[in-house]
Amino acid sequence: MRTPLVLTAGALALAGLTACSSASGGGDTSAQASGKPGKITVQASDTECKVSATDLPAGTSTFAVTNGGTKVTEFYVYAAGDRVMGEVENVVPGLTREVMVELPAGAYEAACKPGMIGKGIRNPLKVTGTAAALSDDAKLSKATGDYQRYVKSQSDTLLAKTQEFVDAVKAGDAGKAKELYPVARTYWERIEPVAESFGDLDPAIDAREGDLAKGEEWTGFHKIEKDLWVTKDISKDGPIADKLMADVKKIVERANSEKIAPLKLATGAKGLLDEVATGKITGEEDRYSHTDLWDFAANLEGSKAAVAALRPVLDERDPALGKTLDEKFAAAEETLGKHRAGDGWKLHTELSKADLKELSDAINALAEPISKVAAVVAR
Repeated sequence: MRTPLVLTAGALALAGLTACSSASGGGDTSAQASGKPGKITVQASDTECKVSATDLPAGTSTFAVTNGGTKVTEFYVYAAGDRVMGEVENVVPGLTREVMVELPAGAYEAACKPGMIGKGIRNPLKVTGTAAALSDDAKLSKATGDYQRYVKSQSDTLLAKTQEFVDAVKAGDAGKAKELYPVARTYWERIEPVAESFGDLDPAIDAREGDLAKGEEWTGFHKIEKDLWVTKDISKDGPIADKLMADVKKIVERANSEKIAPLKLATGAKGLLDEVATGKITGEEDRYSHTDLWDFAANLEGSKAAVAALRPVLDERDPALGKTLDEKFAAAEETLGKHRAGDGWKLHTELSKADLKELSDAINALAEPISKVAAVVAR
C-alpha cells in the first residue's frame, strides 16, 4: 500500500496545507449559475465516493476531498483511457485536501481509492459548455512549452539510464544494477507530473508491493529493487526488466507528445513535494534499498523546474510569491545538501530522527507558498 510507514508531524502539516490552497474562492458544492464551477465536495470513505456535483461547466473546478474512512485514500479525475486530469494522493482519515482541475467539455470519471489500490470507486462526471483554456494565455502557453523542453531532456536520459539498469539486471550484475537503480529513478522522479498522467503505465513502472489490486502482476522498478536487496536473486528478472524498459519507452513517447496544461504544471509542482512528505521522508518509497534521498532530490528539482517555467506569470501576477519560493527552495536545497555522499546521497537509514524532522520542516516551509501557485495560474 502507499500508506506511509510513519507519518511525521511535518508530513501531516504538509498534507493539511493543501486544504488551505483553495482557488475557487468559495464553499459552493455545485456549479454556479454564473457558469464558473464552484467547489465540489467529495465525501470519501472505505466503501463510498460521494461527489456533490456530477454535471459541471467547462473550465476550472476545485474538488475538496474529505476522508471519512479508516484507510488512506486518493482522488482522481480521469479522462478516457484513465488519463489523469487531476489527482490528490495520501488523504489520511479525517483530513480534507483540495485539487484544482481544468476540464474541457467531455465525459470523465471521479474516483476515490481507499487504501490507494486498484481502480477505485468511480463516478461519472459530465462537463458541458465552453471556456477559454488557460493555455490560451500567451505566457502560460510559453511556460508549458518551456517545461516540455525540460521533460524532453530528462526523458532522454531516463531512457539511457534505464537501459543501463536493465542491461545490468539481465546480465546478472547485481552490484552494477544497485548502483544504477537510484540514478535511473532520478530522471523518472523529476518528470512524475507528466508520467503520472498515464494511469495505465505509471503503476506498471512505479508500483510498490501492495499497491495493486488482487490478481494484478507486480512489475517495475520496485519489484527489481526487492530482488536486488532482499531476495538477492535477479536470475529470473529478465522479463520484468524487459517490460520495464518497454513501459518506460511508451511513457517517454507519450510524455514528449503531451503538452501539459498550465494548471497541471502548477499542481504537479506541489504534488512532487507531497511525494517527498509522504514517501521519501518516511522511507516508504525505496523501502528495500533505502535510496529515498535520490528520489527526494529529484522531486525537489522537478518541482523547481515546474515553478521556473511558470515564473514569468508568477512575477507578473504575484511578484512576492516568486521571491518567497526562491527563498524556500534555497533553504530546502541547503538542508538536503547536508546529506550528500560523494556524487549521491546518504541512505535513509543513516539519517537521524532530528535529520528527518529538519528535512520535513524545510519541505513544509516550501509547500505553503507552492500551494498558492495553482490559484495564481487559474486567475
